[in-house]
Amino acid sequence: MSDSDPFDEIVAAETDRDPDLAVIEAGSRTLRTQGSGPSADVPARPADPEVDKALREVETELATRWGETKLEPSVSRISALMDVLGDPQRSYPSIHITGTNGKTSTARMIEALLGAFELRTGRYTSPHVQSVTERISLDGAPISAERFIETYQDIKPYVEMVDAQQEYRLSFFEVLTGMAYAAFADAPVDVAVVEVGMGGSWDATNVIDGDVAVVTPIDLDHTDRLGETPAEIAGEKGGVIKQGATVILAQQPVDAAQVLLKKAVEVDATVAREGLEFGVVARQVAVGGQLVTLRGLGGEYPELYLPLHGAHQAHNAAVALAAVEAFFGVGAQRAEPLDLDTVRKAFAAVSSPGRLEVVRRSPTIVLDAAHNPAGARVTADAVGEAFDFSRLIGVVGASGDKNVRGLLEAFEPIFAEVVVTQNSSHRAMDADELAAIAVEVFGDERVQVEPRLPDALEAAITLAEEEGEFTGGGVLVTGSVITVGEARLLLGKG
Repeated sequence: MSDSDPFDEIVAAETDRDPDLAVIEAGSRTLRTQGSGPSADVPARPADPEVDKALREVETELATRWGETKLEPSVSRISALMDVLGDPQRSYPSIHITGTNGKTSTARMIEALLGAFELRTGRYTSPHVQSVTERISLDGAPISAERFIETYQDIKPYVEMVDAQQEYRLSFFEVLTGMAYAAFADAPVDVAVVEVGMGGSWDATNVIDGDVAVVTPIDLDHTDRLGETPAEIAGEKGGVIKQGATVILAQQPVDAAQVLLKKAVEVDATVAREGLEFGVVARQVAVGGQLVTLRGLGGEYPELYLPLHGAHQAHNAAVALAAVEAFFGVGAQRAEPLDLDTVRKAFAAVSSPGRLEVVRRSPTIVLDAAHNPAGARVTADAVGEAFDFSRLIGVVGASGDKNVRGLLEAFEPIFAEVVVTQNSSHRAMDADELAAIAVEVFGDERVQVEPRLPDALEAAITLAEEEGEFTGGGVLVTGSVITVGEARLLLGKG
C-alpha cells in the first residue's frame, strides 16, 4: 500500500477512535417515511380475530417459560431439541452475529445485501419492538402470524418431549430459536443471519456453525452474566467463532480484541479487522441519512446512500459489507469486489424500526432503543448531527438491571429536561427510583416524574412546546426497547 493511499489515514483514525462512540444496540431508521403508518418491519396485531386469538394463545404459552433474563448457561436443551427435529440448523449456511451493541442494525444490513444478490434469507434477531413475530424474518419481512402459529404447533410436541427429559424446561428464547431454525429449513432459505441473544458460548443460537462470525463492538453490559471487563465479555462472545470460519471484527477495546484474536488462532479462523482490512473511508450527512464510502475486503465502494443516522451506522455498514464479502469469498477465493450497483441498492433500502424513528411532528417525537451508556452516547451524538432541536425533552423508562446512571449521564448534555417513567415490564425500574438517580444527574428542576407512560409522553410534549418553540422543540423516548415499543403503540404506530 502506497504512502498516498487514503486508507492509511483511515487506519489511523480507526485506531484512535473512541470505541464507545462506535456502538449502539441498533441504529436509526430513515425519516423520509415518517407519518406513513406502521412499518412493515413492525407488524400490527392480526386483523382476523381468530388468528389474533391463536397468536395470543401461543404468546401465553411461551410466557409460561423462563424469560430472557433467567438463564442456565448451557446449550444442552437447545441441542436436544435440534436433535429431535433433525438438526434443521445444519441445512443452510449461516452468518452469526455477536457483540454488545449494533447487532440488529448490522443483521438488517447483512440481510439486505444478501437479498439484493438474490439469496433467500432468514433473519433471527431480538428483542422485538412490538410483536414477537418480528424476531423471525424470511426474505426481509417478519413471518406472518399464521406462519408463526403453524411453526410453533409443528415443533410443540418435540419441545414437550425435550422438556420431559431435561432438568429444566426449554426457555422462551430457546423455543423461539428452535422455531426460527425450523422455519428457515422449511422455507427453505439460502442463508441464515442469526443474532445471539446474550453472550455467545452458551447462547441458544450457538448450535449453528457460522461460516462467518461477526463481532460488533464490545462494551460493558450484562456484566453479572458475561463478565466485568471487555476481555471477560469477549471470552464469552468469542464462542461463536467456529473452526475454519471467517471472523469480521468491528473495532474493539484492545483487551477484547486480544481475546478474540487468540480464539481465532485456536480454531484456525481467518480474521478481518475494521480499520485494517476494511473500514469507513468517508461519510457526509445527507437528507434522511448519510452518504458513505466504504473500504471492503475487495476494494472501495464509493458514495453509498445509507438512510440511517450517525457515525456508528456507517461503521455498522462497513462491518455488514465485509461480512457479506466474506460469505461470497471476496478476499479469499475471489479478488474482485461485489457489484457496486447491487450494494448501493441494498444499503439504500435498509431500515431499523424503533431507532431514531420519527413518529410525530409538531413537536417532533423520536424513538430510540438505547439502553446502556455506550448506546446512549452514540444516540446523543447522532441526535446532535441529524436534528436541529433548540429544546429537547427526554422521556426515559429503563430496566432495573441496567447501568441507569451511566445512561442518564450520556443524555444529560442534550436534554433540557427529562421526564422519567416506567414501562409495563416486570423488569422496569420504579419511576421514583429512577427519578432519584435522575435528580442527582440533572438537578431537581430538570426532572419530572410520571409513572404512567401516556402521562409522561403528554408531559414531555407540553415541555417541548414551552416558550413558543414549536419548530425547534422535540421529544426523545428512550431507555429500553420495551419503552420504545409501548410508546410506538401509544403514538399510533402499529
